Amino acid sequence: MTFNPLEQRGIPLDRQLRTWRELDVAPIDPDHCDPYTRCRIIAMNGIEVEAILFSHQMARHCQDQEVKRQLARTRYIEAQQQKAVNWLLPGVASVLETTIAYEQVAVDLTAWVARMEPDPYLTQAYQFGVLEDFDHLYRYANLYEMIEHRKAEEIVQGLTEVMPGRPTKFHHRNPVDNVREPYDRDQVNPLSKLHALTIMSAEQQTMNFYMNVGPQYMEPIARQLYQEIGLIEEEHVTHYESLVDPGETWWEQLVNHEYNECYLYYSFMEQEPDPKVKVLWELHLNMELEHLRIACDLMRRNDGREPEEIVARELPNVLTFEPNKEYVRELLGTQMDLTTLGTGYVREAHERFEAMQAQLNDGDQPPSERVMAQHREMFGREYRLETEGEHPAPSQRSRD
Repeated sequence: MTFNPLEQRGIPLDRQLRTWRELDVAPIDPDHCDPYTRCRIIAMNGIEVEAILFSHQMARHCQDQEVKRQLARTRYIEAQQQKAVNWLLPGVASVLETTIAYEQVAVDLTAWVARMEPDPYLTQAYQFGVLEDFDHLYRYANLYEMIEHRKAEEIVQGLTEVMPGRPTKFHHRNPVDNVREPYDRDQVNPLSKLHALTIMSAEQQTMNFYMNVGPQYMEPIARQLYQEIGLIEEEHVTHYESLVDPGETWWEQLVNHEYNECYLYYSFMEQEPDPKVKVLWELHLNMELEHLRIACDLMRRNDGREPEEIVARELPNVLTFEPNKEYVRELLGTQMDLTTLGTGYVREAHERFEAMQAQLNDGDQPPSERVMAQHREMFGREYRLETEGEHPAPSQRSRD
């Protein structure tokens, strides 16, 4: 059955305000939940945070007081949604446990988007990024065993492998080489707009998370690793946000944000096995349908266009959290040695890349390499979870 959010009526905005009691959601059980339930929560938190931040930025550039008031009314509800979603995460989970889940989101969400993306240039951007997040998962998993003496397989539960991706030390590029070519808003498939906004939002939330939680650790190597990967997440936000056409008007972007929220809440509702979480996805979907209606009215009045001109008339196939092991392994076997040059990709370490590496490292090994050396010193091996056989790249196969 097709679902056209432009034709659906949601909960009226004046009935969406929730009490403290209603916002006090029961968190998931980290030891018994579906790992992808946790992934959906983390992903949706990133989407809600982006919606709030975008609305604030739009308000700061808007002179119409009535529009600012309307944005404020909707934004407050979005803020309640964000609190309800993010508070589903259990307080008993450590920062590192949540970090590993964040990287599982990055791997399986980005890999799925890359598989489904209709535009080849955008596909390559997602393929490039996923190999870096895959390596971050590997580094954090080794840190997790060092600090908490637990294994990442308890979190990812075999749905996502843990082994080297493109080595993190090679992710530090000259900033100008992180800027990609944007899609053309008038020519691109509407699905591509949703993909770009989704991955940008997820990476932005990961960047925010790392730069806030990193200093909470006492262990020097943990503080240093969060610093390093936090900087790379800033690169990833630059990488993904530059894919969005800067010619999109504020009104167009507002509609895209609300439409994307409808798409993701609908997708997650369709696949959620936890009945308590599923009820929240359904409630928020019905709220977002009204937010979308309001955004569409604002675009009609202020941009003189119909929403059907910029978004699909029905939601695409649901965005699905599922294992992507075969797809990631294919990329590991063919794209490990890529870096960026300008808005393209090359295999050689060019002059700008080498200069950035030399200046940043200043003769030292970065934290991502030192965490592995310390892990091997402690355990006599590195931590991996290779459920589908040895690493597809011979140079990255375990020597333990």
